[in-house]
Amino acid sequence: SSAGMLKLKSAWQAGQVVRRTEPFPKKRDYSLCSRRSSTLVDNPPAPFYDYALALSASAREQGCHADEPMNLPNSLTILRILLVPLFVGFLLYDRYDYSLAVLLLAGLTDGLDGTIARVANQRTRLGAFLDPLADKLLLTSGFVTLSILHLVPLWTAILVVSRDLILMTGTLLVQLTESRVDISPTLLGKGTTLFQLSYILLVVILASRQMDLRLIQPLLYLVVALTLLSGFHYLYRGFVHLSAGEA
Repeated sequence: SSAGMLKLKSAWQAGQVVRRTEPFPKKRDYSLCSRRSSTLVDNPPAPFYDYALALSASAREQGCHADEPMNLPNSLTILRILLVPLFVGFLLYDRYDYSLAVLLLAGLTDGLDGTIARVANQRTRLGAFLDPLADKLLLTSGFVTLSILHLVPLWTAILVVSRDLILMTGTLLVQLTESRVDISPTLLGKGTTLFQLSYILLVVILASRQMDLRLIQPLLYLVVALTLLSGFHYLYRGFVHLSAGEA
């Protein structure tokens, strides 16, 4: 009521209402990066603006940008995903020069998003999910489309796609079961992605110049070997972590 508000105002002016200055209990988590911070939303300390300031300060200290999922690095990653249909379309219509330009642009965004995220401290959970997804979509669609055009052996596309499907299924099971398994990319996995992308790039370049694809046959065998090795390495690492967790 208005009378109650007048009493409260008078008490504030008289110094009888004191703003809370003591620190919040340490057991509470003010991190915007933590899912457990939702408990504070249900029971926020008083006054509420102190709580909001504590949240924002904690987020700045941790370099967390979970409240800004659509930052520049993530926008570049989404752009790379949107370039996949263009890349496939240009390949199917024999516009190899255009598909090469799109592939180079996708590679540029791949380098920029990670660099900007590290330098500007803009890493997010969304980015950690989208970046490998964009790489898998680009590589998988590239191998499948080039195999349809008979520019890449069909068995190579089957191998690459099967490996990625197995790893994605394993990652999904880890997330659903909340198992403590390290699913971060390894050096071998990153090297495999680099050589796969290089192979697709060279295939498009040679196809656009109507050159013999047998020139890069050794690179094809190296890509196949790395694909197998990295796939088995991920499976072995997951098995070891699961066995250690059950022990």
